[in-house]
Amino acid sequence: MGIGKRTPLATVPTLIVTGPVGVGKTRVAYEIANLLEEVALPHACIDLDTLRSCYPRPPQDRFNLALGLKNLGVIWENCRLAGATHLILADVVESPGERADYQLAVPGAAITIVRLRATIATLTARVGGRETGSGLDWHLRRAAELAAQMDRDQVEDFVVETDGRAVTTIAHEIIDRCGWLAQPR
Repeated sequence: MGIGKRTPLATVPTLIVTGPVGVGKTRVAYEIANLLEEVALPHACIDLDTLRSCYPRPPQDRFNLALGLKNLGVIWENCRLAGATHLILADVVESPGERADYQLAVPGAAITIVRLRATIATLTARVGGRETGSGLDWHLRRAAELAAQMDRDQVEDFVVETDGRAVTTIAHEIIDRCGWLAQPR
């Protein structure tokens, strides 16, 4: 290879499932992974909450996004070496600039962001059924805050409604809208 020439990066179809607290991001992401496994599409599915669960957090990064993305880069490389070609992430994406952060963490990422949406009543019921103890009030406030922010800022490529819908139905819709199964492997 000559000086100045670089091997082109492989394109990594990357789906980020986002939405407010309690909307079902992780559950839907793992259902997408299950459906892709059924058709033998090599992929990795990662919940960013796990990758950034560390205390203390830097004052300027209250949700430890930088740590999560740094860890994502390492984990994705290992998944890629193990044969994964597609990447599914569950995370809260709050600003348009975060797309570039994910692209830095995953070289070659061709990112599609899907936002899951539910009514405040649904979010409250889901959070109330999931959270207990000292985190309940914070999660309820954060769900409402994020729902309003995401409706306002619209950082996603498309929205999928979740109220009254089965997780498998939601996952199928997302896969269809991404066109992943229509792509040659």
